[in-house]
Amino acid sequence: MVVEQRLRARNEAGTERVETSVRPDARPAAARPTAAETKDVTMTDDDIERVERVAVTPEAADVLRGLRASHGKPLMFHQSGGCCDGSAPMCFTQGFYLVGPTDVHLGDLDIGADPDVDPDGIVPVHISREQFAYWSHTHITIDVVPGRGAGFSIEGPTGKRFIIRSRIFTEEETARLAAEPAR
Repeated sequence: MVVEQRLRARNEAGTERVETSVRPDARPAAARPTAAETKDVTMTDDDIERVERVAVTPEAADVLRGLRASHGKPLMFHQSGGCCDGSAPMCFTQGFYLVGPTDVHLGDLDIGADPDVDPDGIVPVHISREQFAYWSHTHITIDVVPGRGAGFSIEGPTGKRFIIRSRIFTEEETARLAAEPAR
């Protein structure tokens, strides 16, 4: 019942549409292969559609491209653990903040950077292992709003600050994450 209520709320918000009726012209789903039929099949990493743990809004990507150009160095994020900075995503130039063995790499943001300025346009996102234990069930989207940046995050002078928007992974995403090899 709780899942049905969540799906309805998400549908009313317009973020996801779930079709519950069966169309008369719908074909039945193909039968799943048996264990004997798949015995010699090997899946590679290329065969698995990965569940991304992090994403970036177009507005935040635009700010990141500007920061990359003005600082002249690749960027990275570290999702802080709270206290003084209020659990804000902290943006640094790579090398300023040293990622250690107790940090988890959540994923990479493709900010669509100008290849002349930033050849790969990738911004890695890290979180402490302790924080990851709390956030492991959550998809994080980095967004930007008007305001002052937190702590030492480099967006402060822009008059904007990075924030996170989050959602709980779906049951399907959770199952796929459990089946994925570690990154």
